[in-house]
Amino acid sequence: MKATVFAPVNVALIKYWGKADAKLRLPANASLSVNLTNLGTTTTVEWVKNLSHDQADERMAKHLNLIRKLAKLDLKTRVITKNNFPASTGLSSSASGFAALTLATAVAAGLKLSQKDLSRLARLGSGSASRSIPDGWVEWVVGNDSTSYGKTIFPVNHWDLRILVVILSRKKKTVSSARGQELVHTSPFYQARLKGVPAKIQAIKQAIKQRNFKKTGEIIEADCLSMHQVMKTQRPALNYLLPKTELVMGAIRKWRREGLESYFTVNTGQNAFVFCQPKDEQRLMAKLKNFKGVIEVRRDRIGPGARIV
Repeated sequence: MKATVFAPVNVALIKYWGKADAKLRLPANASLSVNLTNLGTTTTVEWVKNLSHDQADERMAKHLNLIRKLAKLDLKTRVITKNNFPASTGLSSSASGFAALTLATAVAAGLKLSQKDLSRLARLGSGSASRSIPDGWVEWVVGNDSTSYGKTIFPVNHWDLRILVVILSRKKKTVSSARGQELVHTSPFYQARLKGVPAKIQAIKQAIKQRNFKKTGEIIEADCLSMHQVMKTQRPALNYLLPKTELVMGAIRKWRREGLESYFTVNTGQNAFVFCQPKDEQRLMAKLKNFKGVIEVRRDRIGPGARIV
């Protein structure tokens, strides 16, 4: 009764910020993301006889209880989990972590769950984890406990884009995403953002379908800035961006004007993701590696969701 799973980091192109139901982790708006190939979490879960308590932290243990109840098991678990990137820095470690934990625990328990049910379960651990279960391009829809989950809208091989992960700091953020969202309603721009999301989702889906890089990139950047503007105008204000994050964003715009086309997005943290086409990957990689303040640049691409390893 043991399983090991790798679950990828997902990068939100249209972002989720704000909950309709905090307990069930239901989003106030739909979101759209891509799963990466290399960045992620590897988790091993083993159901063990004669173990007095789960060998996992409190948040994981709470999630394990949901699956234990489903499986009707009276055993405790041993959990070993490892990220291959800095956690709690805006690189979606809770998404990959809870997706990996959900699938590994379910498989080790012998549960035969659909991808929809696995996504719903992962959502209860971390909202964005629902998007790290399916493959490729994923939409997480709004709804109730039964209908809000992540589903693939385009397969992995639909479009060969490259994603450069720009690590500017390995320091953990002081305000968690969950805590930050509690005050989202205090921003004067929040309701306007919510109203605009459905049109953005529709527009970006069309752009992705047509493989229109310029249009897709423009929507990605605009939504990123919209979310961070809401954060900055919450009370108290929340700003995850470092000065050097802003400088990288500015450099991407400058290089684009000079003919090197790429687009940035930043999740709830200080590190950035940069989308480019294969023909520009090497050149962009070199420029970012030499950019002042950049610690590391990781190369990645669109990949499958959580899977047994």
